[in-house]
Amino acid sequence: MKLKDFRKVERAAGISRAEVARIGTALIFAVAVMIFTGTQFGYIDQVYLLVAAAVIGAYMAMNIGANDVANNVGPAVGSFALTLPMAIVIAAVFEAAGAIIAGGEVVSTVKNGIIDPEDIGDPQVFVWVMMGALLGAAIWLNLATWVGAPVSTTHSIVGGVMGAGMASSGWAIVNWPAMGAIVSSWVISPLAGGLIAAGTLYALKRLVLWQDDPVAAAVRFVPYLLGFMAWTFTTYIALKGVQNVITIRTPTAMLLGLVMGVVVFSTTRPRIARRAPRLTADRDGVNQLFTLPLIFAAALLSFAHGANDVANAVGPLAGIVEVLVGGTGGSEAVIPLWVLVIGALGISLGLALFGPKLIRTVGTEITELDRSRAFCVALAAGLTVIVASQLGLPVSSTHVALGGIFGVGFLREFLEQRMGRVIENVIHSHRGDEHFAEVQRVMGTFRVASVEDKRLMLARLDEMGSAAVITAAQQRQLKKALKRQLVKRSHLMKIFSAWVITVPASALLSALFFFALQALMTA
Repeated sequence: MKLKDFRKVERAAGISRAEVARIGTALIFAVAVMIFTGTQFGYIDQVYLLVAAAVIGAYMAMNIGANDVANNVGPAVGSFALTLPMAIVIAAVFEAAGAIIAGGEVVSTVKNGIIDPEDIGDPQVFVWVMMGALLGAAIWLNLATWVGAPVSTTHSIVGGVMGAGMASSGWAIVNWPAMGAIVSSWVISPLAGGLIAAGTLYALKRLVLWQDDPVAAAVRFVPYLLGFMAWTFTTYIALKGVQNVITIRTPTAMLLGLVMGVVVFSTTRPRIARRAPRLTADRDGVNQLFTLPLIFAAALLSFAHGANDVANAVGPLAGIVEVLVGGTGGSEAVIPLWVLVIGALGISLGLALFGPKLIRTVGTEITELDRSRAFCVALAAGLTVIVASQLGLPVSSTHVALGGIFGVGFLREFLEQRMGRVIENVIHSHRGDEHFAEVQRVMGTFRVASVEDKRLMLARLDEMGSAAVITAAQQRQLKKALKRQLVKRSHLMKIFSAWVITVPASALLSALFFFALQALMTA
């Protein structure tokens, strides 16, 4: 065997060992959950069902961590505000904190009123429905993570509950108006997130990045933007992050956000002014001002996500516990602390073991993100959820975040194409002039120049001398630059397709698992 072939085998073996280690760690966690549940509840008649449900809930939690959490930290990683290991640690800690501290004592076991448990009637069948829903949703999330498609975990469990419910009681059990709202969120969520992120980025470009002295403009404008972000995220956490622990009305939440916004504005304005002389007078200098806000955004989004989405993993499990330990089941169930801990640890472990693939997809593979663009995405995520919740519009935080990333990418693409049209007009207006070749060359260079270099080149246009030769290769490069796509269409289609089939795919899997459980338990 040649040396290069040996190295290929060695690299492949290294990848395999890493994969085996990750799967092994996940299995150890599942076995620990199995042992704990069996030990704690060995006195009940159907302890084997409870043990199986706990393991499935842990598996679901790990898949939520592997897939959904990437939306919270991906932009910060893609913009190099955080390294991947730092992002994983921050997200894991705050996801677990949100789940345990603010996960709530009571959650809906049937998400968004998709089915009515009373229509099922038999508590035993209810247990099978919840187990089938959890397993079907978890396996769908696993498949989506494997192909690199970030999807909504809420939609996954909604589809799971719908499919298992229909398998047990027929079409009539489903609340179809609620399902219509879910379908509408496929359009509302990404569109709202994309528009807000693109609008914020365009304002930032106009007021700061396109100014003659972007750092001086940043000293004036960025404190307002950071104050607005503080208002947004304080309101977001008050409404979405701690609502299961303490009830905060919207006016109170917005007032708390306003107070925090004023505090952040007052403290950041002098700090930015003192820091300005040490920054380079370009976009990179301005981007440095968004590092700390992006870290806070990733942490707060993770906390709110843990508080809300832990119910996707342990809500059905809580319903199963309620039935098997002596209750009758229902639309709501008390979540024991041990169930919350399983959800919190599962989400954190899934993120650490299997989350990097989706973090890279969200942060780097859809479109190029610097820190100012990533800041706009994070701000859009929080603001969209606040506005939509007050308007009663169904939104998915996953779809909102990804919509923000696509919105930023498409805005950049639009501005690039608009600049291309201007360049074409300038070249066309000089066609036939004696300096036409020089204009072509300058415009080709201008197209790829930095903002500062563009200003210098515009100043030199009036001083152009004799025409210079432009090669055919340079003309092709100019045309290629004008047509460059800043958003990868393959990722757009893959992600959108995964969104559309999430509910039916998880519903089908859950129905199959329900039938399998029913056959097994009644044999």
